[in-house]
Amino acid sequence: MPKGQIAWLFFGFSGRVSRAAFFLAGMLLAVLQAFALYRFTLAPEGSGASGMWALLFWGLFFVSVFSSVALGVKRLHDFGKPGIFAVALFIPMVSILAFIVLCLYPGDAGANEYGDRTNAPKQ
Repeated sequence: MPKGQIAWLFFGFSGRVSRAAFFLAGMLLAVLQAFALYRFTLAPEGSGASGMWALLFWGLFFVSVFSSVALGVKRLHDFGKPGIFAVALFIPMVSILAFIVLCLYPGDAGANEYGDRTNAPKQ
């Protein structure tokens, strides 16, 4: 894997990302958040551990929101749509349907205006 590929996947807005990469990255973010929340619920109330897990959860939450936007934009780019439609990922009730559509809708087979290939930034 080229250097910086993970950073691009979670934080970059240029290029395209495949259905599988979008799904797996989204699930990784969800699992990390769920783990931090789970550990927070196990920690004794008012303890230092409770505060640490709460802080970690909120940190992961904000990183996850940013990463979800970046992933959504690149996924939309994969089938030639502008990234602004990634807003649908944050509309209650629509977000679930939008995530499913982005996971299932196939991308463009060849190059498009957002990049020559999937899972790479625009060259």
